Amino acid sequence: MFILDSDPDSECLVYQPPAIALKTAPFQLDGQTEIKGKWCVVSIVSTVAYLGLEARSVEVQCQIAPGMVGFAVVGLPDKAVAESRERVRAAISSLGLALPPKRITINLSPADLPKEGSHYDLPIALALLAAMGLVDAETLAHYLVVGELGLDGKVAGSPGVLLAALHASSRGMGLICPSAQGPEAAWAGQIEVVAAPDLLALLNHLKGQTHLRPPEPGIVQEPVAGPDLKMVKGQETAKRALEIAAAGGHNLCMTGPPGAGKSLLASCLPGILPDLTPAEALEVSMISSVAGNLEGGRLVRHRPFRSPHHSASMPALVGGGARVRPGEVSLAHLGVLFLDELPEFQRVVLDSLRQPLETGEVSVARANNHVTFPANFQFVAAMNPCRCGHLGDAALACSRAPRCAADYQAKISGPLLDRIDLHVEVQAVSAADLVLPPPAEGSAEVAARVGVAREIQDVRLQGQKARTNAELDGEMLKDSATPDDAGQKLLAQAAEAMRLSARGYTRILRVARTIADLAGAEKVGRIHIAEALSYRRQPPRN
Repeated sequence: MFILDSDPDSECLVYQPPAIALKTAPFQLDGQTEIKGKWCVVSIVSTVAYLGLEARSVEVQCQIAPGMVGFAVVGLPDKAVAESRERVRAAISSLGLALPPKRITINLSPADLPKEGSHYDLPIALALLAAMGLVDAETLAHYLVVGELGLDGKVAGSPGVLLAALHASSRGMGLICPSAQGPEAAWAGQIEVVAAPDLLALLNHLKGQTHLRPPEPGIVQEPVAGPDLKMVKGQETAKRALEIAAAGGHNLCMTGPPGAGKSLLASCLPGILPDLTPAEALEVSMISSVAGNLEGGRLVRHRPFRSPHHSASMPALVGGGARVRPGEVSLAHLGVLFLDELPEFQRVVLDSLRQPLETGEVSVARANNHVTFPANFQFVAAMNPCRCGHLGDAALACSRAPRCAADYQAKISGPLLDRIDLHVEVQAVSAADLVLPPPAEGSAEVAARVGVAREIQDVRLQGQKARTNAELDGEMLKDSATPDDAGQKLLAQAAEAMRLSARGYTRILRVARTIADLAGAEKVGRIHIAEALSYRRQPPRN
């Protein structure tokens, strides 16, 4: 906080705040300026604005100046930020204080950066209290502040605290945040975190009258036990495809009649996937923090599994909206996105998946900003062969078969299907299969083989950007997935017969590399290429 003086030779004056309910000491000002015999007071508090997973520095500048009584917030605020003046006014009033009868202006700098969210309440309140002389501005200069205020002065949680903590750590600052999100902020490492339950407790802490205990990092979230592969009767081909998908992070599409077990197979996938590494867990938790889904500061260690309904809109799936938020593809980052009843989704929504499936990120463009979210997810889809679902069964199929199948599957574009590595037909389960005893091999045994294959990939891809075989490209793909002579000959013949695109050719090599890893083979052979080709969807001939 400073006061500039038009006379540079004058001594620094002491600003005595107006009479208030709390007893405070006079506040020494750094500079001074006289405006028609009166004083203009300015204070600054640091906070952040969120753009995707990026936190940008924002200065909350508060000016108390002579003039018509008013309280204005400028700097490109949205509706929630503009309404913060009423929440701040009520929170300060709950302490028994009254705002000075002067012109109060809050500027959020840089002014051309859009400001969204309620986390600006607490920094605005502290900047105002510093300008009133109730808080030491030099003390606040060492902290980055986020938090929403209630009308009674309680500090409520707001999304993105983990990002703010990491940003504060990179700048060598401490963080003031809501007490409920202190464990979340503590994951940022060596950083001073002041987790305040309410505004009065925070003021007493900053004045040294009381001490708020530093929060401990939140506990690691325990994974929820899901279905086991022992529950699946038969479907050995689909189980094998599921294992390959888990081992290499490949996309999978299952097609079969209703009740064949497609959704059950997909729900078994999280049980055979390896846990997130600490770095991956922090990355996933950052997305959950921005979305407001990180409860109790629990770090997420299991891979996310998202299964949106087929009525989901494009902003819900890929992100966006009036206030840009991560969509399902970003919430499934480093995990699984499962779309059941794939053709029932709107075609434009499905086609919006093309970019994230190829690049591992999604860009949401708006008139006032451009936001990019990570979206490196494993895509799993399930669908019926036709609308009635019984194509190939003469007793149950509708009268429009097989034309109904062509019309139904035409809702899914060819470029999207070309981005799916594994296509598998799931056959109907008979009553005789259901009475069989559970299979001897379950999720634990399959997860062990998947873990070994992932360890092989970790060694091979050490120091590379790719995490799994599904991300191999360029020289990495050439060095690790080039087949032997027999495999190369088979692949060349299949590429011509199946009319494979360049993308399809590359994806067969990636799948073959995963099959070889599961078998413990150093070199991709003909048998691995043959199995990879069996999972490839062949486009219909005209």
